[in-house]
Amino acid sequence: MAQAQLQIDLAALQANWRALDARSSAQVQTAATVKANGYGLGAGHVAHALARAGARRFFVAIAEEGVAIRSAIGPDLPIHVYGGHMEGDARLISEARLSPMLNSAEQLARHFEALPGHPFGIQLDTGMNRLGMEPAEWQAVAEIALSQGPDLVMSHLACSDEPDHPMNPRQLAVFHELTDGIGVPRSLAATGGVLLGPDYHFEMTRPGIGLYGGAPFTDAQPVVRLSLPVIQIRDVAEGETVGYGNTFTAPQDMRLATVSAGYADGIQRVLSNQATLWAGDTPCPLVGRVSMDLLTIDVSNVDGTPDALDLLGPHQGVDDIAELTGSIGYEVLTDLGYRYARDYRPGA
Repeated sequence: MAQAQLQIDLAALQANWRALDARSSAQVQTAATVKANGYGLGAGHVAHALARAGARRFFVAIAEEGVAIRSAIGPDLPIHVYGGHMEGDARLISEARLSPMLNSAEQLARHFEALPGHPFGIQLDTGMNRLGMEPAEWQAVAEIALSQGPDLVMSHLACSDEPDHPMNPRQLAVFHELTDGIGVPRSLAATGGVLLGPDYHFEMTRPGIGLYGGAPFTDAQPVVRLSLPVIQIRDVAEGETVGYGNTFTAPQDMRLATVSAGYADGIQRVLSNQATLWAGDTPCPLVGRVSMDLLTIDVSNVDGTPDALDLLGPHQGVDDIAELTGSIGYEVLTDLGYRYARDYRPGA
């Protein structure tokens, strides 16, 4: 079988949600962010497992994502849409019973006109300058918006993965200024905000990356294991070159494994000649370029012939790969390609 296997540990996912939930008091609700197809792991499977763990609110990026979540968790649990109510979304929002986080006065008017009485929330910009109403806009529409009973008012921290960054208390102060006394549940903290402590928790937190085993939640259990099948083993003599562009020359006689995966599967070309795969506890360097469907790996130190090598697993997580690529664990997860056979290990 030449198809690589992506093992997804739903029990670890649930344990991470419970661990983040335990970081706040019983009066704070812990939701779950499941956008981008459940961070690349399968939105339906992820949402269902998190609902079984105790999550009672979910967040997605766009209305279309909410449909898959709704079918996984049933008709009753709220699903919030970070992108708000875009033109043409009314049918999806209504049929899937979504709650858009309205980001502007324009979205507010659209929602009230198209779906009067339908649930909604408000997103405020407290300094990130990405999504949400800025303070002046919010002050202009706050009275009418609050009169219609939003189910949540939220904002988003720009630098929560840097606990000592001055932007964190600055945004916290702005959020208090804009929302204190409104009588509506509030949310400011995603994973990084949860870890900043109770001052940032308000009535709801909404962790994302920490659920899936990524930084800044360093206590997270690993959720994914990516095993790449070996297609061929060959001996390479000292001085021979490997792969496109002859970018690797064997410094001595070597034994190489060709494995089935490449940049079409989300393994970035920048990993060429620098990533490490694992055969059990034995590190195996990637040599030569990452090509579309194949990698060449030095297995000279492996006893016997391995059937597969791990890119993600006990010795190497998504943030380790991200460090090599100059990226973040979010990107590594969401780049995982459609060709992997997904093996879901059941949770509770």
